[in-house]
Amino acid sequence: MAITNKKKKPSEPRQQVQPSKPPMGKSAPGNIWWWVLLIVVLNFVLTRYVFQPEESSVTISYSAFRQQVEAGNVKAVKTKGDEISGTFVKEIQYYAPVSEEKTKNEPQKVHTFVSIVPSFVDKELETLLSSHQVQILATSDKEKSSPFWSFVSLLAPALLFIAFYLWIFRRMQSSGGGGPGGFMGFGKSTAKRFDKNEGNKVTFEDVAGIDEAENELVEIVDFLKNPEKYTKLGAYAPKGVLLIGAPGTGKTLLARAIAGEAAVPFFSMSASEFVEMIVGVGAARVRDLFTQARAAAPAIIFIDELDSIGRARGQFAFGGASEQEQTLNQILTEMDGFSSKEGIIVLAATNQPDVLDKALLRPGRFDRRVVINLPDKAGREAILKVHTRQVPLDVGTNLGEISAMTPGFSGADIKNLVNEAALNAAKKARPHVTLPDFTDALEKIVLGPERPLLLSQDDRRRIAYHESGHAILGLVVPGADPVHRVSIVPRGMSLGVTYQRPDTDRYNYSETYLQGRIIGILGGRAAEELVYGDKTTGAENDIQQATAIARNMVGRWGMSPRLGMQELSPRQNPFLQREADPFINQKPFSEKTAQTIDEEVQRIITESYEKAITLLKQYRIPLDEMAESLLKNETLDEKDIERWKPEEKS
Repeated sequence: MAITNKKKKPSEPRQQVQPSKPPMGKSAPGNIWWWVLLIVVLNFVLTRYVFQPEESSVTISYSAFRQQVEAGNVKAVKTKGDEISGTFVKEIQYYAPVSEEKTKNEPQKVHTFVSIVPSFVDKELETLLSSHQVQILATSDKEKSSPFWSFVSLLAPALLFIAFYLWIFRRMQSSGGGGPGGFMGFGKSTAKRFDKNEGNKVTFEDVAGIDEAENELVEIVDFLKNPEKYTKLGAYAPKGVLLIGAPGTGKTLLARAIAGEAAVPFFSMSASEFVEMIVGVGAARVRDLFTQARAAAPAIIFIDELDSIGRARGQFAFGGASEQEQTLNQILTEMDGFSSKEGIIVLAATNQPDVLDKALLRPGRFDRRVVINLPDKAGREAILKVHTRQVPLDVGTNLGEISAMTPGFSGADIKNLVNEAALNAAKKARPHVTLPDFTDALEKIVLGPERPLLLSQDDRRRIAYHESGHAILGLVVPGADPVHRVSIVPRGMSLGVTYQRPDTDRYNYSETYLQGRIIGILGGRAAEELVYGDKTTGAENDIQQATAIARNMVGRWGMSPRLGMQELSPRQNPFLQREADPFINQKPFSEKTAQTIDEEVQRIITESYEKAITLLKQYRIPLDEMAESLLKNETLDEKDIERWKPEEKS
């Protein structure tokens, strides 16, 4: 599925429903004064109480002070009552008198000092200071300070706390979705509203690759445009439509296309936005959202990722109703509370329909379920046409060939492919995007980017045989997917890559094909053992893939003659797996059956591995030749690989 904007001019910002306050980042005039007051008070408190310069003066005895005056080492003094302070000309080592707490005192380096003048000292000190040319400064016992600043210094902590509280209050009020009421703003819906006059309106013309889903939704659009056509015959539109599909298939954009075609207000909100830390906020936002939709009817409400709040109730280990369950209950109540004749349709999207509460899926709520599958070859070509409207393509670029190279790609994957191809062309300073740009982009997405890794010659040769083993078996095993590229250049997490892709889309897999897949996957390990006689860790991912296919053949697809057609997969609801109930996580089969499953999986893998060894012994000469060619060229394309293909697969 794909989408593109028809208009090149920038679209206007999305409007929030019922905005009542300036947007975040634009302060009203009144807010500026709050910021000014907060900064002034904070600056005063910090400079007066926090960042005051520390006093480094040392208190010395009056005798030590008098000795330094007589020695001419006192530069200036300042008196305040019976306290006298000052600075020495040269720093001294001062030993404080020994007290009861300290039996031994360490020397202190003193440059500035403080001393207490005894009461019996007369004007002799003044004469002594004057004779040694010591500058004398004096201050009153009671310093004169501004009454205003004295008052402010007393109230500064309280003012700072009040300002901070008001700032937090206003922030929380504005984050609640607007509207008066202070903290009651938390209950306001934060849904984004898209109207028919918006510049970036989406219609079905901008959607490609999911024609079946579009056909399911055409009558909903027609009902919103012409409700009388249906109501006069007693028909009514479904209250809810659930869009089900893998990530990237275009569920959200299809919902916007429905609103664009119907030309009605479209309220979009993610399900996770309903639930907050405060209890009851989710239910309040649901009520407010439906109230706004009724006021704007006919309208469409779209809830994305419904599974985040629509999970089955009663599956939590905590006692009582959770906030998520309250929100879900409110959605169920609201969908029961309006008539389909009101012109309100609820769309929801999910990629996990199996975890939804059954009450959501019953008739009268989400009446219709539309499955959006991955696009086929024709659909991918249509999506490529949409995404390449603004991309200058080379004359020889065939979109049909590119669509054949991308089986299993979603609309989002194809959009990313086009962007990567354009980046490649721009990096190489090409005026147009060519087919090799798309090929390189596809390899980067599927196989990972190339990474410079210095390998020894022995490692390169072993990797070459490993990848050649995959490729040779891909050429000789009946029904195997064609080999399009083999490389020993490290990409992503792998040291080498063998890229196989089907010529056509596959929707059903035979047992012969699956067994051939396992044989090809194990070809790398088989080639290593055949040539070197030992094994390495390079087959880790191959073993994982082979085990997964074999286990599905036995447990899900009934391809084991010993076990027959049984569902033996331990897959369960992910919610139930987190429960503390020991009976929930029990396997749905006996230990004897579990042992048989393991034996059958081992049998399939062992037989496939032996078959791989046998085939590689039979085609040892092509194996050696391909490995040598890989060591020389590092990468072999489909045309290079064809020369090792036998005339008929055995």
